[in-house]
Amino acid sequence: MAIPDVVRASDRDRHVASITERIANYLADSAPVDLIVLPELCTMTYSREAFEMLDDLAEPLDGPSATRFAELARAVNAMVVFGLACCTDTGFRISQVILNGAGEVAACYDKMHLCQYGASCEKEFFERGERITVIDLKGWKIAPLICYDIRIPEMTRALVLEHHADLLLHCGAYFRDESFATWHSFAMTRAMENQAYLLSINRAGSHYGNSLFCSPWMDENHPAVAFAEHAEQFRIFELDPDLPTNTRSMYTFLKDRHAKYSL
Repeated sequence: MAIPDVVRASDRDRHVASITERIANYLADSAPVDLIVLPELCTMTYSREAFEMLDDLAEPLDGPSATRFAELARAVNAMVVFGLACCTDTGFRISQVILNGAGEVAACYDKMHLCQYGASCEKEFFERGERITVIDLKGWKIAPLICYDIRIPEMTRALVLEHHADLLLHCGAYFRDESFATWHSFAMTRAMENQAYLLSINRAGSHYGNSLFCSPWMDENHPAVAFAEHAEQFRIFELDPDLPTNTRSMYTFLKDRHAKYSL
């Protein structure tokens, strides 16, 4: 998803209206879907200039963006996961909001690990979240994580082993800075070491792109699915509910962990 310059609330609202309209039009010609996922902070520009306007751009969970996405969720009867800057009593958080098919807020995950290098200056503007989120959808346990979270292996390990997540939604805003080239390695490793599906979705555009969809097992015959290098794309994936279990029975990484790793 390409994002224009969004540094004022009026820009944000026009942008979100455009997003939801494009998604609805695309889905009008497709089979029904269960889940729609958008990138980190998809309602606004990811930049210092935009972050300095958070008093205007940040929203509550019942704000204009959630209202628009709720209309989309009801129209297509699907869960919608989208990113915004959320205002709280103490400051601002980078959040992924989860709406059910009725357009109700089912959950909200606040980014737990804030990035402060390259093109990122999040610690100067945002407070970190303090808890993970796992939600059920038609027998799947789905867990969102946001951008820099993927580089902290303890998080995905806990989501899978302790909370039984089998679909990880990694929603990012990966700018093409010095860390961009390593992002796919982290995403593919997290999927394979935890033997779970992982969607690693980036915003589109000349400075972003290269989203990736990972299966619980990948090799030369079953590679990760790459999105366009720069262009905006809508992609639909059908998940096999037996694949995580079958992969774990064949490749016993998780079962073979030792009880203790201390000295």
